[in-house]
Amino acid sequence: MSLTVNRRTLLATAGAAGSVLATGSASAGQSDPVVTSTNGPVRGTRANGICRFLGIRYGANTALTRFRPPTRPTPWTETRDAIEYGAASPQGGREPNQSEDCLFLNVWTPGLEENAGRPVMVYFHGGAYAAGSGSSPLYDGTRLCERGDVVVVTVNHRLNAFGYLYLQRLLGPEFAASGNAGQLDLVLALEWVSDNAARFGGDPGRVMVFGQSGGGAKIASLMATPVADGLFHSAATMSGQQVTASGPANATARSRAYLAALGLDDTCTHQILDLPSERLVEALSAADPVLPYGRVYFGPVRDDVVLPRHPFYPDVAPQSRHIPMIIGNTRDETRAFLRGPEYENLDWEDLPELLIPNMRVDIRPETVIAHYRELYPERSAEDVFYAATTAARSWRGAVIEAQERAKADTPTWVYQLDFGTPHAPHTFDIPLVFDNTAVEGALPGNGDTARNMAALMSEAFIALARHGTPQHAALPHWDRYTLPNRETMMFDWPPRMENDPRGAERELFASVPYVQPGT
Repeated sequence: MSLTVNRRTLLATAGAAGSVLATGSASAGQSDPVVTSTNGPVRGTRANGICRFLGIRYGANTALTRFRPPTRPTPWTETRDAIEYGAASPQGGREPNQSEDCLFLNVWTPGLEENAGRPVMVYFHGGAYAAGSGSSPLYDGTRLCERGDVVVVTVNHRLNAFGYLYLQRLLGPEFAASGNAGQLDLVLALEWVSDNAARFGGDPGRVMVFGQSGGGAKIASLMATPVADGLFHSAATMSGQQVTASGPANATARSRAYLAALGLDDTCTHQILDLPSERLVEALSAADPVLPYGRVYFGPVRDDVVLPRHPFYPDVAPQSRHIPMIIGNTRDETRAFLRGPEYENLDWEDLPELLIPNMRVDIRPETVIAHYRELYPERSAEDVFYAATTAARSWRGAVIEAQERAKADTPTWVYQLDFGTPHAPHTFDIPLVFDNTAVEGALPGNGDTARNMAALMSEAFIALARHGTPQHAALPHWDRYTLPNRETMMFDWPPRMENDPRGAERELFASVPYVQPGT
């Protein structure tokens, strides 16, 4: 049966109460800024001219709607402090302060004048749909506000099984959207931005979404999600692609594997609604039944309800073809996550068996090694390992997305980050785009060249948010990505444009089908 769902239906308001309407400006002489959002008044802090509001609730407690679309919170009238980050989605790992009550966002703004009309930059964090939050110091929006006179927003939402466990075929129509519940959280957050941007000095007609890794993949998926249409006006993805979503059959197989880890089968699936969240987190270590490696994958599902098509297959979703977009990757993505004793001191004999599981495409590793040794005779076995694994998986999805957008004559700009030692790994561009190289843990460090590179990259993202193009005076002319030229900005020192960088590597892996991780 066909099920048509509009945005307002999926993001049903909790209760019948309407929005609270009030001015968005702080009271004169008041040290702590207060804004009355559409859900209720919030009090932030001000430092060095930047107002900061942390942990603003944009959705109700998702424990009450587990595996279902989010709802708006019950409006409040008493001013709530927005001075600490809100809870992150339940997950494994070290993320502090986890709870199913996790629909919070953070806002940084240079001022609260309702007519200021500043571009709004909304960041979706990485973590492969499974982990992370919008609360990392690397995502602090202060420097972008100071540099670009923009409003910055970061978002927490449901992750892993809480946000992407597909239960429609196991629990029925009430859970038809369960495989994309985390995406619907992001839609609700973007609706909050649309409703409240002006109250925080922003322009609801100039909302840019940007994200790294899983955050970029979330954006790619939203670009094919009808209920997200019109909620953002430009986009930038950093090492994060979603060419295809998980199909309903594979998603159901993954759900069954996860339920089995919880000790549940089809006869008692409904019990998952009442299990403690800690139990649900423990079962995330279940093996994936579809892919021959790793834990069970959770991500967007082509469910014909929320997501009616794959994001970039067989082409670009028509709803997003007009949206200006940056697509970027780092030179050696896999240096960030393929680490450990087995990857140290590699020699050529080790290489074939290590490449097979880590390229994520079915190609003879000896052919790949011979190709790379001919292209780059000076490179070591370690260099070839990271180059080939990056080209076969992380970079491959970005190339496909850029190609499809070029075929549709969309406004697209592509970059490759080469700056770094020995070459830029995954996540290297985050502190550069946020201009946060001075933050502890920033991989590029805070030397002069790193700060200059941060200025180049952050200004490009600000320019896209403000003007719909990343061009600015300090960059060479950044041509749009077209075929066959494949124009690419090489962020190195100095920056330069190249046509079809690593073209021979691209052609090698184009000879075999691409398999989106998760599909």
